[in-house]
Amino acid sequence: MTRRLVVGVSGATGVVYAERLLRLLAPMPVETHLVVSRSARMTLRYESDLSPRDLESLADISYRPNDVGAAIASGSFETMGMLVVPCSVKTMSEIACGITPTLLPRAADVTLKERRRLVLMVRETPLHRNHLRTMSELAELGAVIAPPVPAFYNRPTSIAELVDHSVGRVLDLFGLESGAVRRWHQEQASTAPGAEAL
Repeated sequence: MTRRLVVGVSGATGVVYAERLLRLLAPMPVETHLVVSRSARMTLRYESDLSPRDLESLADISYRPNDVGAAIASGSFETMGMLVVPCSVKTMSEIACGITPTLLPRAADVTLKERRRLVLMVRETPLHRNHLRTMSELAELGAVIAPPVPAFYNRPTSIAELVDHSVGRVLDLFGLESGAVRRWHQEQASTAPGAEAL
C-alpha cells in the first residue's frame, strides 16, 4: 500500500504549522493529501505571504474544501490517518459531533470510523467546559488531541525552532522521523537541575 497521510488545515491561527509540516513531509516516502478549509484560506492571507495555491503545491494531491466526493471522503481509500493542523474549535466540534458539511470534517470522520489515527493540533486558549468536554469525547472516539505546546528544554532560539518541535512531535505519532525534534536524552535527564530530587 502507498503510505498516504491526509492533512487538513482549518481556519485557526497557526497556518505556519501546516506549511512546515508539509515541507517536512515532502522528502519522506509518504503521499500527502491536503484539504484547506475556506476559513483557512482567509487566515493564510493574514498570517503568511503564501497563496492557497502555494500551500497546496507543497502537497502531492490537494482537494477543494467542498469536494465531499473526494477520495479521502471514503473509507475504502487507505491512509495512515489524518492530521488537522491547526485545528479550530469549530472544526473540532464538527468532528466530535459527526457533522460533515465539508470535506475536512468528513475526512476526519472517515479516519475515526476506520479506526485510523486522527491527530488534532487544537489552537485555542483559554478553554471553557464545553471545549474540554469535546476534547474528552474525541479522545474516547480515538482521536489524539495534540495542541502545539512549546518545549523549552531544548532551548529554542527562534519561532522556527518552536514550530519545528511541535510539528515534529505530531509526526512522531505516525512513526515519521522528521529530524526536526531535539530529543530529551537519558544522560540529559540524569544531569538536569533538580534531577537528584526525582
